[in-house]
Amino acid sequence: MIVASEIQQAASAAADLRAAGTLALVPTMGNLHEGHLTLVRAARKNARSVAVSIFVNPLQFNNPKDLETYPRTLDADLAKLEGEGVDLVFTPTAEIMYPEGMENHTSVFVPGLSDMLEGALRPGHFRGVTTVVSKLFNIFRPDCAMFGLKDFQQVAVLKKMVRDMAIGVKIIEVPIVRDQSGLALSSRNSLLSEEERRRACLISREMNAIREEILSGNRDFAAVVSAARARIDGNEGFRTDAIDIVDALTLKPVDEHTLRAAVLMAVYLGKVRLIDSVAFDLAPERC
Repeated sequence: MIVASEIQQAASAAADLRAAGTLALVPTMGNLHEGHLTLVRAARKNARSVAVSIFVNPLQFNNPKDLETYPRTLDADLAKLEGEGVDLVFTPTAEIMYPEGMENHTSVFVPGLSDMLEGALRPGHFRGVTTVVSKLFNIFRPDCAMFGLKDFQQVAVLKKMVRDMAIGVKIIEVPIVRDQSGLALSSRNSLLSEEERRRACLISREMNAIREEILSGNRDFAAVVSAARARIDGNEGFRTDAIDIVDALTLKPVDEHTLRAAVLMAVYLGKVRLIDSVAFDLAPERC
């Protein structure tokens, strides 16, 4: 397994891998868990070679404290990736990725999708995501890239970026990986206490309850969301940041043309912000 920290070294190694066949990229911010490894395994099924980037991207953090406390476990991450047979790992620093400083670096922005929902709650977040991912695509020039659906809006933003900019990378969506309780796996889960982790299943439980309400025919979305918010916030330590019911394709409000919907949630448990999502088909007669 090649471990590269410099851009030119990573680009050269990626070029060698592409010369031998197809290349898949798995962009990550490290602190790898089974969800990330599922992305790696999906990458292996879709390409001859697999590259992984590990970079805690400061551009996508609008909260300096969140950036400071984000878990960093590089040695353990590399051991896991070697065990998965990954061919190339890129481990740059912010100074390498943004040599003239973040404020002087060219940015990539997807209008509309980046400003709504999670983007409205975290101004600048998706600009940071699209800027770094587009740079990674230019470094690796992969045939495909794997992204988990826990970050549902992120996938939509990146797919539009690729379409709009005619980037020859196929975005492959990978289903959410959950623990036995239903909690979506996330690097931030390591910041939860054992008791908080046990109780965090409330988030997926309420999310699925919203889905079942909608599938049963309830279209009073405001009432459904209000009831779920009250139930969540009524539990000690929980604070709802956002619950949105949207068209899964456009991320706009569900209307009579919507065939597939999604519930997007962001909830604080203590000081840790957790996100989750579920998408589901709506029966045509209920649209």
